[in-house]
Amino acid sequence: MKHITDIFFSTIDSMARWASAKSMWPLSCGLSCCAIEMMHAAASRVDLDRFGCLFRSSPKQADLMIIAGTITKKMLPQLLTLYEQMLSPKYVIAMGSCAISGGLYAESQEVISDISEYLAIDAVVQGCPPPPEKLAEAILALQSRIIAHSATV
Repeated sequence: MKHITDIFFSTIDSMARWASAKSMWPLSCGLSCCAIEMMHAAASRVDLDRFGCLFRSSPKQADLMIIAGTITKKMLPQLLTLYEQMLSPKYVIAMGSCAISGGLYAESQEVISDISEYLAIDAVVQGCPPPPEKLAEAILALQSRIIAHSATV
């Protein structure tokens, strides 16, 4: 038999996770051509606002980082600093072939070929460049996973 406080705190936790999932504020890290597709996803045709995604320009207001494009070794320390300044819990979406595997520049010595070595990636949007609808699908899948996690806790 469950104690009443277990039920009460379980309900509060699931409500908090639902609210967190339905109001994700992404920090846009548009580093190359995938940034145009990310901006397109925020525009009227795909409209990420209806899913609760409001792009923020400050990492202290964001809880989702969308890495869109090529990451160079020179840019990596700044990217990690932005990640550390984000709110907890924080999530990361890698968007595009360059962010996932280095893309066309994978053989270059200045390009990070796998961002997952430095950050925990929660969702991946594949393509070069990926269509904006795929970014919306990744955000919806991440939201579903956050809500489902609260049901198992």
